[in-house]
Amino acid sequence: MDQDLMALTHTADEYDRYLHAVVPPVFMNSLHVYDRFEDYCNVDVFKDDEYIYGRSSNPTVHVLERKIAALEHGSRAVVFSSGMAACTAAIMATCKAGSHLICMKNIYEPIKRFLSTVGIPNLNFSVTYVSGNDLQEIEDSIQENTALMILESPATFVFRVIDIEAVTAIARKHNVKTYIDNTCLTPIFQKPLDMGVDIVMHTMSKYIGGHSDIIGGVLVSKDEELMRRMMEEMREWFGGIIGPMEGWLAIRGLRTLEVRMKRHQQVAMAVAEYLEKSDKVKEVYYTGLASHPQADIIKRQQKGHSSLMSIELDASTEKAIEFIDHLRLFGKGCSWGGFESLALCPVYMEPEEEVKTLGVDRGLIRLYCGLEGEENLLEDIEAALKLL
Repeated sequence: MDQDLMALTHTADEYDRYLHAVVPPVFMNSLHVYDRFEDYCNVDVFKDDEYIYGRSSNPTVHVLERKIAALEHGSRAVVFSSGMAACTAAIMATCKAGSHLICMKNIYEPIKRFLSTVGIPNLNFSVTYVSGNDLQEIEDSIQENTALMILESPATFVFRVIDIEAVTAIARKHNVKTYIDNTCLTPIFQKPLDMGVDIVMHTMSKYIGGHSDIIGGVLVSKDEELMRRMMEEMREWFGGIIGPMEGWLAIRGLRTLEVRMKRHQQVAMAVAEYLEKSDKVKEVYYTGLASHPQADIIKRQQKGHSSLMSIELDASTEKAIEFIDHLRLFGKGCSWGGFESLALCPVYMEPEEEVKTLGVDRGLIRLYCGLEGEENLLEDIEAALKLL
């Protein structure tokens, strides 16, 4: 039996509890009341089916959490109001004032901004940035006060991957917690907890939501004690729980996640292979290509590929922007994971020092392939390239 498909379609739905409705209801209430005061006093919101107040937990949101935990092979998932709420909760739960963190250079930029504007000046954090691909560099970066290693694979911009099992083995040896952003591949194509990662994060506005209509984040772990702290301290005291309607929409998105991911992969593979053959394209960065320099690691730890890629044109930054503007089916905007294709130069407005740190060209183009179909997207790309 395919347990992933069971989690997407049936886990936690419990039809007999909800008047045999095939879709769980949206619990819009802000509080839960009890017949006896003693019952109210004994509620443990970390347990299934025990609720007090909407800032602590919600039945609809809990259905979503149970599904994602099953998908990621975790014991517990805790859902937040955004990916950044989830990420910062993970940092605050595992680190303390004066902690040292190891962070990959090519991670989601707002995390680096949080560390530089809040973590370092307000909490006396220190941060060492590493490539993630040099195991000795990681080993040498660990200090006595290292508390957390922040990872992403495939990583932002050029979609490098890391050897997750090798990196987490180093972290465990030094009692350092590991956190990874698994948004790009989803639990359908990669399961980091099975490779030794302590905390997995997803930005649910991406593939899990799938329709560009929600903001949300989730943390998953096999560590029950850590997840209790995430829920009862980090989420409740910072007030970062997702709303019940957004939770319900995320459940709806999960129903088609496996189908959408396979279709996204099919479309992106066709686009990447076309671009790789174009004499106007200097480089294509996509994990699905046989030419990817880390194809051996990818084959070992991924079951599939997303529809995100980056390309470098054999042209100037100005021409890269021209190419993007010529595209008709690719919207110009941030985020990704919905039905609509997107294109932008992700580091175009970054300071020169940051561009050098990332080791990419300012004219790097990120393409997100939506669900408009490969024939339509290829026709659009071909027309835009011809206009250069």
